[in-house]
Amino acid sequence: MSYRGPGEHHLQQQQQQFRPTPFNVDGQQNNNARLQKSTSWQHTLKKWSLKFDKYTAPIEDLTSHPVVIAIRPFIPGIARFLIVATFLEDSLRILTQWGDQIFYLNKWKHYNYYFVVFFLATVSISMFTGTVLILARKHVNYATCILIGCIVAQSLVYGIFSGSSFLLRNVSVIGGLLIQFSDSIVQKRTTFGMLPELTDTNTVHKGYLLLAGRMLIVLMFMAFSLRKSWVTVFVTLVNTMGFAVGYKTKIASIMLVAILTFYNLYLNNYWFYSDAQRDFLRYEFYQNLSIIGGLLLVTNTGAGTLSVDEKKKVY
Repeated sequence: MSYRGPGEHHLQQQQQQFRPTPFNVDGQQNNNARLQKSTSWQHTLKKWSLKFDKYTAPIEDLTSHPVVIAIRPFIPGIARFLIVATFLEDSLRILTQWGDQIFYLNKWKHYNYYFVVFFLATVSISMFTGTVLILARKHVNYATCILIGCIVAQSLVYGIFSGSSFLLRNVSVIGGLLIQFSDSIVQKRTTFGMLPELTDTNTVHKGYLLLAGRMLIVLMFMAFSLRKSWVTVFVTLVNTMGFAVGYKTKIASIMLVAILTFYNLYLNNYWFYSDAQRDFLRYEFYQNLSIIGGLLLVTNTGAGTLSVDEKKKVY
């Protein structure tokens, strides 16, 4: 059978149309340059990471010290006590200064007398109950909600939202509560045919709670560091950034605990004062203890799944 199709002239046009284009040398050189630049950046980052690991290695070795290993089982209990210390102190102060509290809210804030009595009784009982439940590790989810509700209610009634330092400190205390709540979540893994479950809902929830708690605690440190010397500002900001993103989290937590403990004892030494200033300093002292408790829990549990440290284990 003879050929049946377009003529010779049409075939020549198609051949010219589908002729391969010459190789673009300039484009390939640009791609190579970008690739070399990217590789250079990766090499530089890896170099700085190795240097940073070299300087932080002695601090990481301290976590393996026999003394630290001996007290490690007690760290969660100590941290939980520090977290709820401010609520225990506040509930006892309301009861011991009942008349002063009623006078302030009724005469100065102009709230109804019966509302004031109901509010103070409810808040003091709620804070004490939430504290006992968290220390006993019973119904921790309800206890956490109760204590967070007490923080919000007191901030509204006492007008604490008007001061930035008070607000940030209260937010950081909430962050500590979220961290202790995440620590109470039991990792329940089910198996099918002796194979572990790939997706654990509790692990996901715990990761989000730890992330939220870290971010809330960071807010207080950002405001705290700006009023200190440049050395303190630098050290605090570096460790705060590491704590926020979950990079070298345990080291960052230890450093932040040391900084906050030093300044808490140095600035909020309420035992040397009396009257109103004593109450104000004691309030800040115990709130900082709650934040220190949240940081201690992170040194024990780690930053969770949503962190750079955890991603480095995977990749």
